[in-house]
Formats: sequence, C-alpha cells, structure tokens
Amino acid sequence: MQEDMLPRDGQRILELAARSMFDLFATASEGMLLVDRDARVVWINDQYKRFLPALGFERVEDFVGHPVSEVVHNTQMDRVIRTGKPILIDLLSNRAGTFVVSRIPLRDEGGQVIGALGIVLFDHPETTLQPLIQKFANLQRDLDDVRRELATQRRTKYTLGSFIGSSPPAVEVKRQARRAAASSSPVLLLGETGTGKELLAHAIHAGSSRAKGPFVSVNIAAVPDTLLEAEFFGVAPGAFTGADRRGRDGRFKLADGGTLFLDEIGDMPPSLQPKLLRALQEGEIEPLGSNKVVPFDVRVIAATSRDLGALVREGRFREDLYYRLNVLPIRVPPLRERRADIPALVEALGEDMALRNGTSAPELSAQAMALLAAQSWRGNIRELRNVLEQSAMRSDSPRLEAGQVEEVLRAAGIEHIAPPALPADPAVESEPQLLRPLAEQVARLERAAIAAAMAATGGNKVAAARMLGISRAKLYERLMSDDQAIA
Repeated sequence: MQEDMLPRDGQRILELAARSMFDLFATASEGMLLVDRDARVVWINDQYKRFLPALGFERVEDFVGHPVSEVVHNTQMDRVIRTGKPILIDLLSNRAGTFVVSRIPLRDEGGQVIGALGIVLFDHPETTLQPLIQKFANLQRDLDDVRRELATQRRTKYTLGSFIGSSPPAVEVKRQARRAAASSSPVLLLGETGTGKELLAHAIHAGSSRAKGPFVSVNIAAVPDTLLEAEFFGVAPGAFTGADRRGRDGRFKLADGGTLFLDEIGDMPPSLQPKLLRALQEGEIEPLGSNKVVPFDVRVIAATSRDLGALVREGRFREDLYYRLNVLPIRVPPLRERRADIPALVEALGEDMALRNGTSAPELSAQAMALLAAQSWRGNIRELRNVLEQSAMRSDSPRLEAGQVEEVLRAAGIEHIAPPALPADPAVESEPQLLRPLAEQVARLERAAIAAAMAATGGNKVAAARMLGISRAKLYERLMSDDQAIA
C-alpha cells in the first residue's frame, strides 16, 4: 500500500483535512491568532506580527499572554469562547484597519471549548471584496428607499385645515377634534358614510404628540373575517402551511408609536371582539401561531357609520369593547346639517378635480349652486363630489348650469329637491321694467342676488360672500343698507 494514498478511515480524513486547512490558513491568510479558554492570546503567526505596531505594541511579548479584548479592540473572540459558536465571516475595524475575519471555537475530545482560532482573511476588503461590498451597498440602498417610501405612505395626509367648512356644526366638530388631539384616549368617530371621518382621524393624529409616528389604517369591512386576526396581530414565522417563513407584522405592530385607525368598527366579527378588547386593555398582542406576547404603544381611533349603541343592545357588539372605544366620541355632522359649507366644498372639490385631471376648475351658476345646496345628500361629501365630477365631465364648458346638474341628479337616481326661487333674468323682463333708471335696476338685481346667495348658504355670510365673489365687508355693507332702506 502506497504511503501517499488517501486514507479511508473517517477520523483520519478529518484529521488530515483539519491539518491541511490549518496549514493553508497559516500560509495564505493575512494572519492568525490563538486564544485559550480564558480568552488570552497564546500564539500568533508571523503574518499577524506585522499588525502589532499599528495596534500599539512593539514586541510580541507585549501582545501574547494578555486578554484578547485588551489588545484587539472590537474583537469577538471572547464571545466565540463563551457561546461555542463560530463567526465564519465578519468585518473587524480597529486602529490597524478594516479586516475580513473568521473566528472558530476549538474543542477537546470531550467537546468542551478550550480556545478559539482567529483568522484574518483579507486586510483590504474595500478592494478585495469590492464586488460583494457593492452588491451589499446596492441592497442596502434599495432597502432604505423602500423604508422611506413606506414611511411616506404612513404619514398623515390631512390636517384640520383640510376639513372644509365654517358653519357652526363644522366649527364644533373641529373644536372637538382639537380637544381629542391633545389627549391620548381612544376616539370614536360617528357619522354617516362620506362625512369625512377618515380625514378627521388623519387630522387628530397630525395634531397629536404622536404626529411623527406612523398612521396605520385598516378598513374592517374590506377584510374577510378569516384574515382579520392575522391583519391585526400578525403571523409568526411558519405559523401554518403556506405562511411566510419570516413571519408578518400585524397592524398593531406597524402602528407602534403612532395611531391605528379602525374604520367601520361596527363590522368587527363577534369572534374577534374579545381579542381586540384584550389587546387594548393589556397593550400587548400575540401573533398568530406564536406563544409570545408582543407589547405595543398605539393610540386607537375608531370610526363607524352604524349605530353601535343599537348593536350593543342587539348583542352584536360587546358592551365592554364599546365602552373601551367610546371614550371621546365625536359626531361628524351630515352635509344636510351644514349646507352653508357647500359652496366652499364645491370650490375645494373643483380645485382638486382640476389638479388631478389637468383641467380648469368648474364654475357654477348661482342657480346650479342653489340646486346643490338644496339637496339632502345621503352620500354626503362623497356623493357631492361624484355629482360635481359627472356634471363637469358631461359639460363642454367649464361653467355648469342648473339644468346640467339636475340632469346628473336625475340620472343617478337621486331624489333631488328644488331650490328656492331665484330672481328672473333681467333680459327676459318686460320692457316697462327695463325702462326704469339703471341704478334702480342694478340695486334691485344686487338685492336679489344677495338674497339668493344667503338662501343657498343657509344664512352663512362668509359662504355667501364667496359665492358672490365679493368681500365679507362688502356683503355686510349691502345687508346693512338694505335693512336701513326697509326701516
């Protein structure tokens, strides 16, 4: 049998491989050092000695025999000995430079850790590992971009200034929202669909001490019941067949440090209500498939278009959860209770439509505005926007007349209400009326226009002045002169 043949015995093969790898690293690496079970340096090879001056040592004797953590800054050799786990690839930076290193625990025949071997693989990673470093840098840059985009999406879109209206109901709801923003208690927004509950939730968050934190929303009515628990609390890695091996954070965890908006809370399935209540009470959640609780710090704002009190009485919504959410209730008034805000809303909606479509904002005649102000708007602002958009799309002119708006209302199946009678067009008046002094005719038309604007806006002078295109001071002046004339 020849001496240079490869041994067939497994143990001898391992010994041969270990000796060969040690010889390879000892000669091909940039340096090696050995520490004992107490993490003291007991040996370094010749290549390693060239790092000693940069580390602050003139002689080998000043380096060997000392704890490795004292002579090599930022080392992890003591950790390898403590845990018995290798660190195969790592970057080490200290006064001698930046190195790619490997750290391997050494064991005796009984498996006990008796030391560790440190290997300097590369001493100039910026050049030797340039392709790998560049790939890592690209991945890190992509991750940072995604994080920035996600953070942007979770910022609030609206403030209280976005809630258009100066009518008494609008002023009152904004006052209550400011009060809620100054508190950390749960808020319950009540109101019909399309009244602006989500906008108010954004505004409350933006005005609160959590404004710099995330704003995370979930529409309970839009998520299937079977997925709601995972959506709220997250999923542990490999919780069930087909689950992501990395797990998935729920909305409570994503909103940590910020605000969680629970839209359409009245649609919460009964089976999930106790778990939501426990999460709100304890400030912790248990991801699906996990046996560990995860703490969170979230301010909850809930909203519903349903009568939660009636649902509680019917046994379809837990009474204790209702009281937990109903700490700061805010009723968002329907549009029919603040008709005076309609001209301002039409103006804001028209500008938004123009910005989105790249067109000019629609202009409404006094009759068209009066028609809009007279409707009951069961769909509230959302319905108003839809009618305004349809009217603008059907018109060849940026100016919308009452007939065009009425046609859209009828086509949409909206039971529209006729507006108050407006003054007749002077062009079709009888000839004797037109032969009166011009100043008298202008004054008469002006009074009629002011009366129509006041009727259309429910007596709101600010909205009426905006509709007429005059200042509020000018409107007050005209109203006072009319009162004096009557007196």
